[in-house]
Amino acid sequence: MGTDIAFGALTLAALLLAGWQWLEGLLFPLHRRIRRRNYAPPVTVLKPLMGANEHTRVCLESWMVQNYPGPMEIIFLADREDDPVCQVVRELMAAHPDVDASLAVCPEPLGPNAKVSKLAEGERRARHSLLVVSDADVRAAPDLLINLVARFHHESAGLVACLYRVADPVGLAQQCEAAAVNSDFWTGVLQARRLGGLRFALGAAIAVRKAALEKIGGFASLADLLADDFWLGRRIFEAGYGVSLCPVVVDCRHPQQSWKETWRRQLRWARTIRANMPAGYFAAIVSNLTLWPTLWNLVAPDPLSVSCLAGALLVRIATALDNQRRLNQSWAHLPWFWMPPLKDLCQALLWIAAFTGNRVEWGGRRFRVDRRGRLIPIPSR
Repeated sequence: MGTDIAFGALTLAALLLAGWQWLEGLLFPLHRRIRRRNYAPPVTVLKPLMGANEHTRVCLESWMVQNYPGPMEIIFLADREDDPVCQVVRELMAAHPDVDASLAVCPEPLGPNAKVSKLAEGERRARHSLLVVSDADVRAAPDLLINLVARFHHESAGLVACLYRVADPVGLAQQCEAAAVNSDFWTGVLQARRLGGLRFALGAAIAVRKAALEKIGGFASLADLLADDFWLGRRIFEAGYGVSLCPVVVDCRHPQQSWKETWRRQLRWARTIRANMPAGYFAAIVSNLTLWPTLWNLVAPDPLSVSCLAGALLVRIATALDNQRRLNQSWAHLPWFWMPPLKDLCQALLWIAAFTGNRVEWGGRRFRVDRRGRLIPIPSR
């Protein structure tokens, strides 16, 4: 009887949380564009790069064809001259000679976070007071930049981040990741915002006021942290500036990956969240709408538990499909309607794995993450 009550309560809690997340997504003005374009301050776009794949050219070029009426410079930042991505950048700069773009090969890293070391070099080179940071695998809509900087019309604005989606997933592993990001992650961000305001950033595309960045010590102050985007938003908020979300969504385009590669990336994210928000990560398992009614049926199968499992799966699939429809603005994901429950079960395993160690793999290197989210390199054997 006690087991029935416990799993029944957890199932009810997960149902309520799923409904709340769905409602937050419904209330957010997703994809809304600005109508007036009379505010276009000078902007420097920083693009840290490492390696190239079949999506790199399209993603980088999307930033060179922005419909931005104000002054804009783009600084591409690479580790070394012989990185294949440097040739892609040179070809794009030749194809778009009217764009103020440059390629910089960065000096020795400031810390274990190679991306942040590049950004620190870009910060030093930037001519403008508003910086936009974007990952190499992000494809931007032509009007992203004008929408991203719109909120800086207010002096209190310090940072604006974009929601993102896994675009055109290929293969089972990437479809599972897309179910996590495109249905749950963005609504979870909105739920966290409702609880205590937005006190962190999302790394796909960020605009930050240079004066606010300098106030927290610049990008160099983040060089030993794994979750540089999280701490950038947190420190900008703590410095007294506003942190907000842009309703325009960007595409993250990854090459097809195996289950093993996807698991490693997801485990790195999970251990990152656990290190930076331990209480929130520990409590996150409560929202797993597939796990609790499934366990209830395994330990105490009866008509009530079976009915609750069927109802929970129906709600889970329906809300996940609708969340993805609104983020993707299409029903292309419909054939994968069964993926969210599978993702929930994988997520439960991932949640456990996050507590079994503190080692992560990133950029081909292995690190240990300490309790403050700092990266400590593990020497190769």
